[in-house]
Amino acid sequence: MSLSRGDFASLFIALIIILVAAHLGAQICAKLRQPPVIGEILGGLFLGPTVFGQVAPGVASQLFPADGVVHAGIQMLNEFGLLLLMFLAGREVMTYRNPGKQRTVAALAAAGLVIPMVLGVGVALALDHADYSGPHGTDATFALIFGIAFAVTSIPVISRIMLDLGLLNTSFARVVLAVALLEDVVLYVALAVTFSLVQGDQKTFGLGSLLQLHGTGAMAYQVIVSLVFITALLLAGKWLFNRLAASKANLMEKANPIAFRLVFALALVLSCVFLGINAIFGALLAGIASSDVIAPQSNQDGESTPGAGAWDTIKDFSLAFFIPIYFAGVGMQLDLARNFDLVFFAAFLLTATAVKGLSIWAAARAVGESNRHAKNFAVALNARGGPGIVLATVTLSAGLINEEFFTSIVVLSIVTSSLAGMWLDYAFPRTPRPPLLATASNHAAATSDNGAAATHDGTGAADHVVGAEEAPGPKS
Repeated sequence: MSLSRGDFASLFIALIIILVAAHLGAQICAKLRQPPVIGEILGGLFLGPTVFGQVAPGVASQLFPADGVVHAGIQMLNEFGLLLLMFLAGREVMTYRNPGKQRTVAALAAAGLVIPMVLGVGVALALDHADYSGPHGTDATFALIFGIAFAVTSIPVISRIMLDLGLLNTSFARVVLAVALLEDVVLYVALAVTFSLVQGDQKTFGLGSLLQLHGTGAMAYQVIVSLVFITALLLAGKWLFNRLAASKANLMEKANPIAFRLVFALALVLSCVFLGINAIFGALLAGIASSDVIAPQSNQDGESTPGAGAWDTIKDFSLAFFIPIYFAGVGMQLDLARNFDLVFFAAFLLTATAVKGLSIWAAARAVGESNRHAKNFAVALNARGGPGIVLATVTLSAGLINEEFFTSIVVLSIVTSSLAGMWLDYAFPRTPRPPLLATASNHAAATSDNGAAATHDGTGAADHVVGAEEAPGPKS
């Protein structure tokens, strides 16, 4: 099917409006010391049925139709944005592998995972899942999603807040981000298992359909294949990528390392699709596998190697175009007038934040942290940010939850991220606020909490804190 000039014009007009709204919202939130991802979602919220659809429904339906070429084009870009978000997130999580204070990290990760997950599942089982599940949802999938929503933590949002406060190189930041890394890896595996529980009974493309498995056999296949694939890539993915990158036959790595990394990611995404695993896990595992390359960033003569700067380039164009479209799309899906149950959300918010916060606080106190430090840990690790939003969007698109529960998870992620930013801004010394109209390079950094998080080492930012390691967080 070919596109007419009118279709092209309509699509480009819609994209321009979405990008302007997303970036403007991000800049305003950055000025207010809020995670820019919130601004991108709010920009989409303004364009969606909650605001623009109420004020000018006819114009809104013309600009952003519910079907047709424009809708399909925006949806495809949304999917690319989500995959790039997960790709960059996979690379980012590997930055925080060696934080020190292993006993504290282990205690916080265990408490922050097990207690919220178990209690979340328990609460979900006491509810009628039919009120919140989608057409493919079951008691089991609803309980697992509910538990994951209780336990999830956002590395991108927290790392951005730490960067703003000049704390990214402190013991406090290293512990928080290491805990978030452990939690997110485990919870993504749990999410993969959740998908496998329903995909076994659906008509799938790839190996699952070729084997013609049904019922229990199909479900067992999905669970086993998901766990084996994810475990294998976590253990051997880095080795595979490094071998491919260092191969003399790999002309793409030498000529265009950006293209090689994207092709590697797309290959793992395609592998997931063929195996019946949700595509986001291919992108996430590709980011984890390609986070370190054997080849150094410069050779013996000090000249840059072909791979130097590839990640920065991928991050810049993703954060400038694809990822803001994805987050704005999340906001455009929200219909607070029809799909927001304030009573349920209030109970959901209070229960989720209390369970997660008290679990972290108690674990921190148990390993000898002061009450003040324990409270900072509890608030920081309560931010759900990008991972919470991804949880909502992928489970909605898979038909596991309905729009009401989707809305509650997204708003929960926004509120907890905002509260974490305000608390840590109050608890730690401040840096100057960023200008409202930042340069393009500053904006790429400001929007780094869209699942990619800032990869800055904190040099310079820490100078705003007198004795960064002695800031009012946990001491080394």
